Amino acid sequence: MTAEARIVARTRVYDGWYRLDRLELALPGGVVAERHLLDNGLAVAVLPYDAARRVCLLVSQPRAPVIAAGEPPLLEAIAGNLDGAAPAERIVEEAWEEAGLQLGALEPVSNIWPMCPVSTERVQLYLAPYDAAQHSGAGGGSEVDECITVHEIGLDHLRELALGGTLTDAKTLILAQALMLRRPDLWAAG
Repeated sequence: MTAEARIVARTRVYDGWYRLDRLELALPGGVVAERHLLDNGLAVAVLPYDAARRVCLLVSQPRAPVIAAGEPPLLEAIAGNLDGAAPAERIVEEAWEEAGLQLGALEPVSNIWPMCPVSTERVQLYLAPYDAAQHSGAGGGSEVDECITVHEIGLDHLRELALGGTLTDAKTLILAQALMLRRPDLWAAG
C-alpha cells in the first residue's frame, strides 16, 4: 500500500474575512512540499427557473477579482456562505435577500469543490422551480456593500451563454448544464 500524504506543519498567515494557512505536506517518497490553504467555509448556490415562462433568475455584483481582471460583472447563481446553517435552509434565506425570491422545492445537484488545490470551500448546488408570484421582493442583498442586481433571463439565452463559453462563473455554468440535462423538455421546441 502506498503511503498517504499528510500535513506535518501548519502556520496561519492571515486571519480576516478568510483564513490563509501555509502548510508543509509530507508526500509519498519522503518529499515535503509547501502548500497554501484558503479556508473560506462551506457555501450553497441555486439556479431558480420558471418552466412556464421559460426564464431563470441570476444575479450580478461587484467582485474584486473580476474587476481587477478588467472583466464585466459575471452573471451568477444565487449563493452564500452557510455560516453554520443547513444548505437548504441557508439558500432559502439567500434567495430572498439577494433576489426577492421565495423558494419552494429544491432539487439537489451536487456538492462541489470549486478550487480543490487551494480552498476548503465546498458548494452545495441546487436547482429550484419558481413562478412569477414567488418573485415578490426587491432583492439586492441584506448588506450595504453587496450591490446585487437581479436578472431574469430567458432559458434560450442561458443555453447560448453556457454553450458559447460566456457563462464563466463555474457554479452557474454547472447549474445551467444540470438544468439542460435534467429538463431537456424546456428546450424541446428550440
